[in-house]
Amino acid sequence: MAPRWANIRGPGHRPEKEANTTSYSTAKRKPSKPYPDFPLFPHATRRWAKKIKGKLCYFGPWDDWRGALDRFNAQKADLYAGRPPRVSGGALTVRDLCNRFLTAKNERVETGEITPRTFADYHATCSRLVDTFGKNRPVDGLAAEDFRRLRASMAKVWGPVRLGNEIQRVRSVFKFAYDEALVDKPVRYGQSFSRPSRRVIRKLRNGSGPRMFEAEEIRRMIGAAGVQLKTMILLGINCGFGNADCAGLPRKALDLHGGWVNYPRPKTGVQRRCPLWPETVKALRDALEVRPKPKDRADAKLVFITKYGQRWAKDTSDNPVSQETAKVLRQLGIQRRGVNFYALRHTFETIGGEARDQVAVDHIMGHARDDMASVHRERISDERLQAVTDHVRHWLFETDCQPG
Repeated sequence: MAPRWANIRGPGHRPEKEANTTSYSTAKRKPSKPYPDFPLFPHATRRWAKKIKGKLCYFGPWDDWRGALDRFNAQKADLYAGRPPRVSGGALTVRDLCNRFLTAKNERVETGEITPRTFADYHATCSRLVDTFGKNRPVDGLAAEDFRRLRASMAKVWGPVRLGNEIQRVRSVFKFAYDEALVDKPVRYGQSFSRPSRRVIRKLRNGSGPRMFEAEEIRRMIGAAGVQLKTMILLGINCGFGNADCAGLPRKALDLHGGWVNYPRPKTGVQRRCPLWPETVKALRDALEVRPKPKDRADAKLVFITKYGQRWAKDTSDNPVSQETAKVLRQLGIQRRGVNFYALRHTFETIGGEARDQVAVDHIMGHARDDMASVHRERISDERLQAVTDHVRHWLFETDCQPG
């Protein structure tokens, strides 16, 4: 059976409280099957049932075998496919849609097509839809006013960027319903359920100031951070690594003898190659020397393990990399809107671009422009990559201050 992602039970699922039901009267004898090939059997709970994919599913009372058969025939395709079935009567509810959508997305996680973090975002979106609209609300009964209220509630607590991302995820959920023929027509959102304009986002960013660090700030961060976080900060400014890049960095990606890292970007799968500074190589060696033993054998391949023996990756915005960086920034008094660990990636892009080789910067960052030049380009020389990282290193360590 498919998991009930949105804390919702679909029809055909056995309720938890019935797991040990023994209070039914046994005075009435179990009926025989109405005909030899009848696909269901009479269960002690006085319902027609069938075990599908290891779980008991129920389809109606003993005295209505025709109705039970009709429900079985209507739901069996979904049940055998591991999907939550549609509700009786064929009306697709918000709960049913969310369960189906998350089941499909989970399949993509298992094949590596989307990351667990992306799935976590989708799960949060579906939970929000269930809480806002109601789990039994028919999807075809949703109107523009419902989406207007949803947008207004989100806009009160989120900025334009996060609001836009959430609106896009909501649209993906309901587009899935139409693409999968679960509803007969596309859902109408109304004109107000749109992402904030680029002008609004630009104004917000202009008001917040540059989302990057200055060289002196990064040097202070390196000096104040612990062994592992210090190494991640160096990877962030040396190679443009983000939180997920550091948390999921495999040991096999490192060539510490030659001073290189070859590591496809987890988010997009785009190949990256970056020369490592001597400071970064030393920090990596130090981090590996004191690396805690992982509790999960599958994490043995990772460069970074927390002091609790866990991976640094977490499928939420409050992952360990963000939390530990926030502690250091508070300690140093570096607190500006949007300036966090990921701002190191912005800093590398900004300073690296001053080397005047955007192609090399894009390769190190793992950016895929998908223009014809990028499609036809088969390689880029190590000398060009080295020139970019040398430029950033000179900018960072141009004074006598050296990392601790």
